[in-house]
Amino acid sequence: MKHLPLDNLESALGHQFANRGLLQQALTHSSFARESAEAAEDNEQLEFLGDAVLQLVASQELYQRFPAYQEGELSKLRAHLVNANHLVHCAQKLQLGSYLRLGRGEEKTGGRRKTALLADAVEALLAAVYLDGGLFVARAFVLSHILEPELDRLSGAGGEVLLVADHKSRLQELLRASGRPEPRYEMIGEVGPAHRKSFTMRVIVLNPGNETEFATVGSANSKKAASQLAAEKALERLQEINHE
Repeated sequence: MKHLPLDNLESALGHQFANRGLLQQALTHSSFARESAEAAEDNEQLEFLGDAVLQLVASQELYQRFPAYQEGELSKLRAHLVNANHLVHCAQKLQLGSYLRLGRGEEKTGGRRKTALLADAVEALLAAVYLDGGLFVARAFVLSHILEPELDRLSGAGGEVLLVADHKSRLQELLRASGRPEPRYEMIGEVGPAHRKSFTMRVIVLNPGNETEFATVGSANSKKAASQLAAEKALERLQEINHE
């Protein structure tokens, strides 16, 4: 695949790299580094650093923005904002998949669209920005590309953020009210390095006769978050069924 010019990515980021090698490394998957004849470094160490920078910036920003929130509320909101699925939206807006350097196997299996791979690339890119431009530039990247768009989407009247709902509890309540059995959750996938795994969970919704009615899946950086995403999709499907 022909890659987009890195100048385009720098323009989208609003940062021109003094060390272009850092940007190249952030976009280099381990599969490319293994297969390449050149001495290419992959982005796994940058992912590790980027995750830490993201947690720090998100924590500081939420602490300053929402002084009335309790620790649990801040943690819940931060977990949503740094969730792998949310990072994928950021990657898609930046067209990050078009810049990645992948090995032949990853290329053939659609690596440019894989949730875990794109989320990791966002974190690696953040680390590269941090190392090249410092914390001020990295914070601007996090705010403009990761935090602000989602905080705006979640904001209600008066600027109050509507915290992410407990979709699992809501799904259980609705199923019980409609005479259906409790939903069943199972893990069907686990990918990524140890420090940044992505889990895929499936929720199975049964009809009143205890037979499978439908199933939905969700992927995130923890089993709990993936289960919540799967439950959220199940709630949407139930709503569609009720309106059919």
